[in-house]
Amino acid sequence: MSPKGPSDTALGKKSGKPWYREWGEAIGIALILALIIRTFLFQAFKIPSGSMEDTLLIGDHLLVNKFIYGIQLPWSDDRYLSLRDPQRGDVIVFEFPLDEDLPFYKRRDFIKRVIGVPGDVVEVRDKTVYINGAPLVLPQEVHKGPAYAEDPRRDNLVPVKVPPDRYFVMGDNRDRSFDSRFWGFVDKSEIKGLAFIKYWSWDREAHSPRWNRIGRSIE
Repeated sequence: MSPKGPSDTALGKKSGKPWYREWGEAIGIALILALIIRTFLFQAFKIPSGSMEDTLLIGDHLLVNKFIYGIQLPWSDDRYLSLRDPQRGDVIVFEFPLDEDLPFYKRRDFIKRVIGVPGDVVEVRDKTVYINGAPLVLPQEVHKGPAYAEDPRRDNLVPVKVPPDRYFVMGDNRDRSFDSRFWGFVDKSEIKGLAFIKYWSWDREAHSPRWNRIGRSIE
């Protein structure tokens, strides 16, 4: 029988570290990986309002792809390795523009659908959205009360041109959405990512999961 070489015993050799040190290192590595994934790759969000009904319901939990529009370094507006720009119809999560002067821990995240991209002219007439003069028809659009606000901009908006690196967004439930009609455009640097899947859904009124929504893609 040939003598054992170093490779024969390496897997079975104990490190000699105390168990609590090994556990601490494993937990530390796991936390670092989780932080990297949350910062640069994917992040989970929960839907708190009905502004995106029926695409997203209160109690839906979703994942957001944070790298598709480019990896963004913390405390920086620069993006790297972008796969594509936001497109009309994308459901995006973004930092609420009117919160930009607040401390970072008080800033809110909103979720809406991209309606106008840079260069588009957006207009609303009698609740119908027009892009560059043509009606925009989306199957996800609904009008369900109670209305968000008795504000003339909700149903009628004069033509506005979307500036470079800005986006015009609206909720799918047009009557209950606080969106670009009221507060303006979303800067590309404020976009956190593309919502792409519902991984969990809880009906708080029925106190039960919505099994038919779990694992469904967001369109």
